[in-house]
Amino acid sequence: MKFLGSMKNVDGVLEIGGISVKKLKEDFGTPLYIYDLELLQKKIRDIKNSFKSEKFNTTVVYASKAYLSKGMAQVINREGLHIDAVSAGELYTILSSGFPSKRVHMHGNNKSLEELNMCVEREIGSIILDNRFEAEKVAQICKRVGKKMDVMLRLNIGIDAHTHEYIKTAKHTSKFGESIFDKEIENIVKDIVEKKELNFLGFHCHIGSQIFDELAFCEGVKTMVQFTKKVSEKLDIKIPEINIGGGFGVRYTEEDTDADLKKMMKKIIISLEENLLAENLSVENVIIEPGRSIVAAAGSTLYTVGGEKKTFGGEKYVFIDGGMTDNIRPALYSAKYESVVANRLNESKKELVTIAGKCCESGDIIAKNTKLGKCSEGDLVLVSCTGAYGHSMSSNYNKALTPAVVFVKDGKSYLVSKRESYEDLIKNDFDLIESI
Repeated sequence: MKFLGSMKNVDGVLEIGGISVKKLKEDFGTPLYIYDLELLQKKIRDIKNSFKSEKFNTTVVYASKAYLSKGMAQVINREGLHIDAVSAGELYTILSSGFPSKRVHMHGNNKSLEELNMCVEREIGSIILDNRFEAEKVAQICKRVGKKMDVMLRLNIGIDAHTHEYIKTAKHTSKFGESIFDKEIENIVKDIVEKKELNFLGFHCHIGSQIFDELAFCEGVKTMVQFTKKVSEKLDIKIPEINIGGGFGVRYTEEDTDADLKKMMKKIIISLEENLLAENLSVENVIIEPGRSIVAAAGSTLYTVGGEKKTFGGEKYVFIDGGMTDNIRPALYSAKYESVVANRLNESKKELVTIAGKCCESGDIIAKNTKLGKCSEGDLVLVSCTGAYGHSMSSNYNKALTPAVVFVKDGKSYLVSKRESYEDLIKNDFDLIESI
């Protein structure tokens, strides 16, 4: 396993943020989500400092769906980034952390009236409209309460990025946004611009996730700039902002490219500057929305081994005390991870095993046919690069308890989310009335 951030081998035991995994287990139990705060901050600053231009302003918006808690929102706030949400729950969490509402942006393809009302009432920075009828809903809410809302329109620009089928978002059949190839697209924009309750800022796109090919982003930039130029001339309007989304790839295993985020940001900036110049178009602000690329490598999941088993069919399993309830991605996307026996780093012998969880599902596999050091009951297995979509997509299937989340840095640990209790599992349940 490749060591990331502050990971160190100290006498055969893994340390993260200056704290051994043995100590982290002792203090917080397992399964445990561990975030390397130093690496997290470095990722944020690398992107923020690289995505800059002398031709226009730039804004980095953290895509909170990758991982969100009050503590995470506070880190993002202190680093000066904006943040987005795609649900009332995410919006509530962000605002409860003390995050300034004007740096919050709302996404989603089917925002409820409750969510839209919350956005307007709390006066968030902007709503990214998915479609024409959503624009009408926002305008009606604004008219009722006497407010005006900044909005952008999400576009489907038809670029097919090379990524997993489930995380492609710019195909012609995608549920997201309005297609630039729709003959009605200019009328849709015109309708939005003419609503006096709305302040139209510009266009948003997102071509997919886990994209390593910077050419896909540059093609997206070219398409967005050309479309913005076309609409601005046709409708005779100024369009001040372009949002090119996120989806920057992350290295999970040696099979993946080790993306250079700083280099990628700079190439995207160059592409923006060149295309804006070619179209003789000026914009005030360009926005990107990294999520996974900020948190994935900073997060790891620590498990305790319950035992090993070799099946009659020859499969050797290492059983851990977590599984698909704390990391659904292997079952959902066939995602792959690297792992290590974190309390036996100096033992060189490795075996081909399958790391399996506790759930009553054959697909509850964290890593299949992976090389892992010899281990036995009570040993600690750490799976790296789980910081994105681990905690966010966790569940209580089989009534599993959601693990705690801890941030670590410079020998100190900070509990960000406590482990669920059994009482938490049933707090919303009611006893059935006997007379039924």
